[in-house]
Amino acid sequence: MPDAEDPEDERTTASDLEAVLATLAYLLTRSQHHERQMARAGITAARSDVYLLRALSEADGASRIGDLADRLMVKPSHVTRQIDRLQGQQLVERTQDATDRRARQVELTAEGQAVLDRLKQANITGLADALDGVPDPDVAATVHVLRHLVDRYVQRVRTTLLSEDEPLPHPCQAETNAPAGRIR
Repeated sequence: MPDAEDPEDERTTASDLEAVLATLAYLLTRSQHHERQMARAGITAARSDVYLLRALSEADGASRIGDLADRLMVKPSHVTRQIDRLQGQQLVERTQDATDRRARQVELTAEGQAVLDRLKQANITGLADALDGVPDPDVAATVHVLRHLVDRYVQRVRTTLLSEDEPLPHPCQAETNAPAGRIR
């Protein structure tokens, strides 16, 4: 067993993890894969739109565009364009903020939630097929470790954004399943 104090072992571990995560990200974000998943769910949506729909679904009620941008680690103008597209598809709706009449809030419509539910089910079915034969405790341990890695990585990205004079987004908790791949 390698010595945990050896810096070479830490580089190898980080290198191995980077390779595995890069491969996983590639497999999960391939255009053809996305298109197949969308077809299984009976919807058409860009990958970035799916992350936005997920963020809206996980929020308690309506969300402000700035809060969504912080959560997704993108600029508010990007979220505004996405909201325009999704509103045109009747997947989200804008409402006036009850506490600030100048501000608008966004929330999923019933159709938007139904679309997201179909997409999640298509994803779950695909993952269940891929994980067939993998023991449940291994899957649970992987989920735990990945949540921890995502939380640490998101914190690192947020620190980097701060050092680049970008506005500091709200803290992200691993349990909210914030998307890690939506950084611009």
